[in-house]
Amino acid sequence: MHSFWEAFAGSFGLVLALDPDLMEIIVLSMQVTLTAVFLACLIGLPLGAATALYRFPGRTLVSVTLNALMGLPPVVVGLFVYLLLSASGPLGPLRLLYTPTAMIIAQMIIVTPIVAALTRQVAEDLNREYAEQFASLGVGPIDRMVSILWDARYGLLTVALAGFGRAVAEVGAVIIVGGNINHVTRVMTTTIALETSKGNLQLALALGLVLLLIAFTVNACVMALRSTAARSAYA
Repeated sequence: MHSFWEAFAGSFGLVLALDPDLMEIIVLSMQVTLTAVFLACLIGLPLGAATALYRFPGRTLVSVTLNALMGLPPVVVGLFVYLLLSASGPLGPLRLLYTPTAMIIAQMIIVTPIVAALTRQVAEDLNREYAEQFASLGVGPIDRMVSILWDARYGLLTVALAGFGRAVAEVGAVIIVGGNINHVTRVMTTTIALETSKGNLQLALALGLVLLLIAFTVNACVMALRSTAARSAYA
């Protein structure tokens, strides 16, 4: 029990002292996750909106696929990206394996279906609400999508935050394609797993505390955005 409380005290000390190794891991984690979520939103938001608003061959299949991929096992994504980027893979000459870029690609693949599927649901609900108004005004397809995305901006920010929460907690895929190399690809989740196995509980707990703080912050932001959206709707 004594060592347990010592580990907690040491972890708080690392966080409060802004330990350089700790900060390096946190900064890299945020860079990888934010980049992956940004790219996932660039793809997922228009894809989800287009699936909701337009009728095209295979639309149902796309919707079903997006919903199914929301539960895509991260280790499968990691294996796929590993094979893609390995020396014998089609993108092997780019030498991206065991780099932050490979981790970004893996996280983006995981998050994109989540963003797209949730966006599709939000856009479908708004499209049903505004369908008659759009028809009476003769709004074109592109303008309709832009209007829907803008009107749903608070809900879509919540979608992006949900994607961020999924990405920042990812460990399976990023450890496969990143390799958990010190000062190169070591992020919070993989470091927690490594340091726990080594018995270095102070660093593992410190990173765990930071992850918990991020989770609370993300949830607080989601609640604030929902409150803002509700006030805007009744304004």
